[in-house]
Amino acid sequence: MSTPLNYDSPFLNSVAVAMRSRYYSIRTEKAYIDWIKRLILFHGKKHPSDMDESDIAKFLSFLAIKRDVAPATQKQALNAINFLYKVVLEKPMGQINGIARSRKSARLPVVFTVPEVVTVLRELNGWHWLAACLMYGSGLRLMECIRLRVMNLNFNHRAIYIFDGKGNKNRIVTMPDDLIIPLQRHLEGIKNIFENDLQAGFGEVYLPFALNRKYPNAGREWAWQYVFPATERSIDPRSGVERRHHVDEKALQRAVKKAIRKTGISKPASCHTFRHSFATHLLERGMDIRTVQEQLGHNDVRTTQIYTHVLKRGGNAVISPLNGLLQNSGV
Repeated sequence: MSTPLNYDSPFLNSVAVAMRSRYYSIRTEKAYIDWIKRLILFHGKKHPSDMDESDIAKFLSFLAIKRDVAPATQKQALNAINFLYKVVLEKPMGQINGIARSRKSARLPVVFTVPEVVTVLRELNGWHWLAACLMYGSGLRLMECIRLRVMNLNFNHRAIYIFDGKGNKNRIVTMPDDLIIPLQRHLEGIKNIFENDLQAGFGEVYLPFALNRKYPNAGREWAWQYVFPATERSIDPRSGVERRHHVDEKALQRAVKKAIRKTGISKPASCHTFRHSFATHLLERGMDIRTVQEQLGHNDVRTTQIYTHVLKRGGNAVISPLNGLLQNSGV
């Protein structure tokens, strides 16, 4: 069973069909269709099949010059347009010349001090507190945390498995020892919710890609359930099936923002600040940068090296083995 497509035009619906057949997430689907719609409106509702590379360049340059979008935003728009021409129209674009690139200066990440982490966590409770602890204690991105499933938690090895993270990468991150008991207690509570859903004729969770066809019973297994399930069941916008999804990330964002305001911290901090703080505090403790890179899931170590600028310490933030030796030994 699938719900009818409800975008503004048959053409946009055809884009959605192409994306769903390739198992793109609903967030990516909505973003790509929004960019394609913007491209069409920018050129006075001209059909994309009648556009050429120069039309695409004008639109992308407009985003950089007039809209002052971030480089990542301009890149997402280009990815959406590439998908449109390569997959939907089957007319891959050639070289696009003359694009004005977004050149926003790179900002240093906002980082909490350790005492600030403590004060913010004190203002949180329930699942908000637990999720914030995971973002700081394991370096998880917001959506990685929200989308955790029971099977991702390995208590024996103190590990959390992240599948299909940003860039569709997999990685293993550390599970803080101090969260083992709180996590286990939390799982006991949500297992009761899951079992009640099963008794009510529900309990089937969304499975990524085509796993529900390959493993038709997996959606009702405990291992596949979300660690942070929503308080209410809802209708899946794609399948029309009533099921319990994960919590809305906006709920966690609002709770963290409120906690930060209550502490009086004036930094422009957010959920992602916990991840930045995780990386920075690891480097402060002498962790080698390659290990931090693996924990964060960065492709390039240069992305991780930005945290050494936060520390204002050279040599990739390596702490010298002489530190403390002279004072402690009396040499």
